[in-house]
Amino acid sequence: MEAQRTAVESYALGGGHRIVAEYVEVESGKHDDRPFLAEALAACRLHRATLCIAKLDRLSRSVSFISRLHDGDVDFVACDAPYANRFMINLFAAIAEHEREMISQRTKAALAAAKARGVRLGNPNGGAALLPGCKIAAAKAGALLAQRADQRAIQVMPLLQQLEADGCTSARAMAHALNLRGVPAPSGRPLWYPEQVRRVMRRGANLDRTG
Repeated sequence: MEAQRTAVESYALGGGHRIVAEYVEVESGKHDDRPFLAEALAACRLHRATLCIAKLDRLSRSVSFISRLHDGDVDFVACDAPYANRFMINLFAAIAEHEREMISQRTKAALAAAKARGVRLGNPNGGAALLPGCKIAAAKAGALLAQRADQRAIQVMPLLQQLEADGCTSARAMAHALNLRGVPAPSGRPLWYPEQVRRVMRRGANLDRTG
């Protein structure tokens, strides 16, 4: 995920573009029902922006889906093929779709062969046996991430409050000021964007209310 984020940020910085918002979609590119992608497209329509994704196959592995996007009202660009025309993008999507189908066929064939040899597939105790451990691990990971985000907000909030007092009243102005000062963005990324400023301010406000 970080590599994809870096690719998008580098593309935007190199072209003199501004990132309006960031949406992280974890659904597979083989699925067309993508709630975060739908939100990103809606944001693009609102801001008259271009949808930028790190890799074309992360957008979709379906030729029909890519074609519908082409025929829609939102422009999009893939960082791994920024100068590709419509024909090339459809070709890449066709290759990705074929690759997806081949992977699926190979997986099914391997499972069938293993079953024929008498191999027991899956967890013998059932998937439910893995669920408690997964939930505990996910909860611990989420708590750690939240703690780090809280600590970062505590560190940055005084600077944001000072910037606000100095006349930087918008998230865009604050992000620009932070970048000029060389303040590291969350997760150590080199640039701040308005949405990151808003997140830190919301988290800081929540900490004030709860602390």
